[in-house]
Amino acid sequence: MTGSSHSEGDPAAERGGSAEGELRIHLGAAPGVGKTYAMLCEARRRLDRGTDVVVGVVETHGREKTAALLEGLEILPRRETPVGGELDVQAVLDRHPEVVLIDELAHTNAPGSRHAKRWEDVAQILAAGIDVLATVNVQHLESLNDVVERITGVRQRETVPDEFVRSAEQIELVDITPEALRRRLAHGNVYGAEKIDAALANYFQVGNLIALRELALLWVADEVDVAMRRYRAEKRISETWETRERVVVALTGGRESETVLRRATRIAKRAGQADLLAVHVLRGDGLAGAPVGATTALRKLADDVGATFHTVVGDGGAGGVTEALLEFARGANATQLVLGTSRRSRLARLFDAGIGARVVQDSGTIDVHMVTHAAAGSAGLRLPPRVRSAVPMNRRLLGWVLAVLGPAVATAVGASLYEVVGLSTDVVLFFLATVLAALVGGLGPAVVAALLGGLLLNFFLTPPLYSFTIGQPENVVTVAAMVVVAVLVALVVDRAARRGEQAARAQTEAALLASFARTVLTGADPLPRLLEKVREAFTLRCVALLEEQSDGSWSRVAVSGPPDCGRPEDADVDVEVEDGLHLVGTGRNLPAHDRRLLETVGGQALLALRGQRAVEEAEQARRRAEANETRGALLSAVGHDLRTPLTSIKASVGSLRDPLLRLSGRDRAELLETVEESTDRLSGLVDNLLDSSRLAAGAVQPLSERVGYDEIAARALIGLPEAERVELEIPDDIPDVLADIGLLERVVANLVDNALRHGRGAPVVLRASAHEGRVELRVVDSGPGVPPKQREKLFAPFQRLGDRRTSGIGLGLSVARGLTEVMGGTLAAEDTPGGGLTTVVSLPAAVASAPRATAEAAS
Repeated sequence: MTGSSHSEGDPAAERGGSAEGELRIHLGAAPGVGKTYAMLCEARRRLDRGTDVVVGVVETHGREKTAALLEGLEILPRRETPVGGELDVQAVLDRHPEVVLIDELAHTNAPGSRHAKRWEDVAQILAAGIDVLATVNVQHLESLNDVVERITGVRQRETVPDEFVRSAEQIELVDITPEALRRRLAHGNVYGAEKIDAALANYFQVGNLIALRELALLWVADEVDVAMRRYRAEKRISETWETRERVVVALTGGRESETVLRRATRIAKRAGQADLLAVHVLRGDGLAGAPVGATTALRKLADDVGATFHTVVGDGGAGGVTEALLEFARGANATQLVLGTSRRSRLARLFDAGIGARVVQDSGTIDVHMVTHAAAGSAGLRLPPRVRSAVPMNRRLLGWVLAVLGPAVATAVGASLYEVVGLSTDVVLFFLATVLAALVGGLGPAVVAALLGGLLLNFFLTPPLYSFTIGQPENVVTVAAMVVVAVLVALVVDRAARRGEQAARAQTEAALLASFARTVLTGADPLPRLLEKVREAFTLRCVALLEEQSDGSWSRVAVSGPPDCGRPEDADVDVEVEDGLHLVGTGRNLPAHDRRLLETVGGQALLALRGQRAVEEAEQARRRAEANETRGALLSAVGHDLRTPLTSIKASVGSLRDPLLRLSGRDRAELLETVEESTDRLSGLVDNLLDSSRLAAGAVQPLSERVGYDEIAARALIGLPEAERVELEIPDDIPDVLADIGLLERVVANLVDNALRHGRGAPVVLRASAHEGRVELRVVDSGPGVPPKQREKLFAPFQRLGDRRTSGIGLGLSVARGLTEVMGGTLAAEDTPGGGLTTVVSLPAAVASAPRATAEAAS
């Protein structure tokens, strides 16, 4: 079975690598059906015709008949890998034959190969202009992988994308019956003798093989159907080709829909499991007027019977519905069309045959089924719809006035000038009155003006006077001409008014769409503003974008107005934007032209939603990138700063434990001091890391108490190296601050440690001062200082301003600022007069009633 064909002598065979090669795939339902054998037979046929054919990789699995077909074919050497020979893509490209044979498309290449999958190798070879003959089993198709697992109980880990297989110019199904395949297996033509019994009892059961065969047949049949539809579309073929039964059922949303759909389902099943398509045509006589929420109910009903659901819009009345329905059926290449009989009575059908009769008349080669139901003939007599005038109401009222006054004025003028002017002048006056009424008021006033003018002209101005007797035949012609002129002028006026109305509506719709487009294209969060504009433009109470969840419930992606738009079936307006995404509204039903406009808005809402989610995904990607960057900086910094103290500790402890090394008491003391200093450094590093993670997680909860900067400074200097270089200038009368004692101690310790390391050996001064309810502690050093533009970078994690010779991972100042802000304070940097950097901790002063924490209590 072949999906498409091409001539062996076409220019593609002579392209010399300038165009992409053609792919032909031999598809099988199971191992052993003969895919490789069929591929080799095709290769030998081409070789006999003079085609340059080589073997890239072919797996014979020890089958003698398959191996025999390889004789006489050029076989390219395989690329050796630790797990066996692989297809050598470079050798194929260098050899550049016309056709290359590549077996088992879904094969996974060995680690270190050019591509992870063999089908990717094939894609590169095709791109080089080389034709490929390949094989694959249906269980390796990506879309059928889970289905095959449920049938056979075996998970296929090697798959090939369906789209790649579909891209082949030819797909040939290599078919064999399950019984024949089992016989072939039992005779040892598929696997070795040691595997036969297990294979027959497990994977190669008759039921499994039947199911796999059906999957392969259906998959290929679908591909052939797609190719046929594409061909019909390209050739603009509208007539039905009865290659496959397709049943289209038209649903109204009324009580009879379930009956009609179930009857159509039975028709489809009796036709050999034909495709069933349910279509709902919006607007029009017979198929219009469905209740609110009918579309959702119809869609669920179609899903229950296995039909696909479609909605089309028919312009106008019954004729538009008929045209839309038949256009859909022909586009789907339908062979049968199922309709419910008309709900109107026989008397009503005398005036209008209805949609069913029109469909039967215009269906052509499509068979039409009319299904009776309980609601047939129950609608009674339906009067023809009232012809609506396009002339505005105020003009129509003025036209009625002119229809009465115009002929009366013409009569008065004609009577007063009866002795001066002739009858022809009177007729012109009445024509003028009729045309004026038609121009202003349209058809109704024009006809009234013509009839009234004819009567007045005949009674008052045409001999015999004051009588409706018509003495001259030409007077009848005059009255008739007045009526005809009135009707023609009125029709022209009405058509112009309709065109103006349509132009105004189109202009309004264009302005609305432009406004909606601007909303989508501008602004950071356009979806809520778009829905708000839709709600205002269509005067709806609520507009929402609903998305279906995996459990079948609906969630509001965005909503404007009261949140009463919960489900599509409860809405007054329901527009399906895409599968699982609906734009709904409540408050009133919309006419067909507004519904079509809303469908366009639904597309814009989808664009806004995708844009919003793209921004969210980009933001998540940015955060992940920042996290990765932070993680990398952390690992780099920690790796660097852990190594130094650990190396010192290991070297010192190794020296202390070496029995051959004689150490004096002083040397031992120095080594132990080194161990202690390195351990303190590690402890500080771990503390900063823990504090940084706690700050990032928002897990720091301060316990505020009254405490003095003098006590905090004394506690913070304990254990700091070179603490003797620190000078305290904290007056006794400085107010206490309200802070967490432990956290503030860490802040001051980090700031002093940073000042000592960067202060060039000069003293570090701690000064305190009070100002407007806040108390500031300044840590002043005389180091190199920091430029104003880079001061904020001091407080960023893992930032040491390029100084890689110093210890620490750049977390000290970051942790200090984070802890200060948690306590309600601020931490900033400023210049030191004369050179250097001053860090300023500002905390709120403690109120007089707050208890003072003593050093003992704090400890």
